[in-house]
Amino acid sequence: MQGKLIVFEGVEGAGKTTQMQRIQARLQGLIDTPIVITREPGGTLLGQELRRLLLEYQGEEPIQNRAELLMYAADRAQHVQGFLKPLLYQGNIVLCDRYTDSTVAYQGYGRGLDLSLIDQLNQIATQGLESDLTLWLDVDVEMGLARTRTRGKMDRMEQANLEFHQRVQQGFKQLAQTHPDRIIPINGMLNLDVVTETIQSILIEKLTAWGFII
Repeated sequence: MQGKLIVFEGVEGAGKTTQMQRIQARLQGLIDTPIVITREPGGTLLGQELRRLLLEYQGEEPIQNRAELLMYAADRAQHVQGFLKPLLYQGNIVLCDRYTDSTVAYQGYGRGLDLSLIDQLNQIATQGLESDLTLWLDVDVEMGLARTRTRGKMDRMEQANLEFHQRVQQGFKQLAQTHPDRIIPINGMLNLDVVTETIQSILIEKLTAWGFII
């Protein structure tokens, strides 16, 4: 597979979307290879419907934790097969807002679901496709949530209690410690421009090693 999958992870309000957009604009001027932005959930047409259900659902019947997990897995299966793999086979660089680590952190550590079950579902949904690099934007949970409140209406995940988000953060910390070869922590508490410069420096080094920058 010629392309590269670069994932941005973090708790709510970590700044993933902002940094992805800034990095895409900066890097696209340095290389000829197309740089594509996508997200989970919601990277496909089907995924957009699943995202609406997962984040905006307000029905009287609560979404059960296992149902939530399976909906995220369905979104990922559609995304990998119908979007990510075709682009990667064509040699594109893909920047993805959330991937498998989010499921481990949110549904595993946050919801308390079995980690081995989540690993099995991730394997099924991804067909073994892992990120080539994951950038974890590490921010204080309460500061991240404060950022989300400034955006207006909070989605279903953002509305969860502080203890949930603290468990999610612990999940990301554990993942970063377990997979240091794949996950690079970034201090997301720093100035916006400083964070962008840090990410850009890391990606230029990686893209050079991968042969995209000569």
